[in-house]
Amino acid sequence: MPQVQPPTFVITGTDTEIGKTVASAMLTLALQAIYWKPVQSGTEDVTDTLRVRQLTGLPDSHFLPEKYVLKNPLSPHRSAELDGAEIDPDTLTLPHTKRTLLVEGAGGLMVPLTRQHLFIDVFAKWQKPVILCARTGLGTINHTLLSIEALKQRGIPLHGLIFIGPDNADNMRTIADFSGVRILGHVPRMEAVNSTTLQKTFAERFKSEDFSAP
Repeated sequence: MPQVQPPTFVITGTDTEIGKTVASAMLTLALQAIYWKPVQSGTEDVTDTLRVRQLTGLPDSHFLPEKYVLKNPLSPHRSAELDGAEIDPDTLTLPHTKRTLLVEGAGGLMVPLTRQHLFIDVFAKWQKPVILCARTGLGTINHTLLSIEALKQRGIPLHGLIFIGPDNADNMRTIADFSGVRILGHVPRMEAVNSTTLQKTFAERFKSEDFSAP
């Protein structure tokens, strides 16, 4: 029988700084997955790969090196220009792994990689199911429905939604009702973010079977 390839999921957000790296860390830990951040824009604090390593405590074998690491915390296209670098979207090819692969994008769907290419263009080329992370607060209905529409227009498969932030059942229900997209789970505010709280959140609010091969 042919060997079944482990699934690959692309993790993106409706905006920047909404908590998708924390969600990525939770999934990496819960699924014992491989984490890859192909484009890192901003290194003044720590890279997202290092942050996920710290949050999960997983060994180096669960992490792949970035393809591009850019200094300034700006859109990748501008950060690359300031670094004197150039991002070639054709080099962003998905690696083959023996575990579930989680690929975290930079910012939201429409983040420019170059003056000609958006990150969503790479997602369309990959044709891997997207996990869309969204806020729970004011403005999320508009931002999330627009993001879903952009994915649909490009024929990009959408695996489901992860909400991040304080409980807001009506916003989550409204988005699900209008979009028809399933909610995979909700990451609430946590007093401390570490491997213990991440595992507890996944166990209480998510289902492992929702992340099996699509």
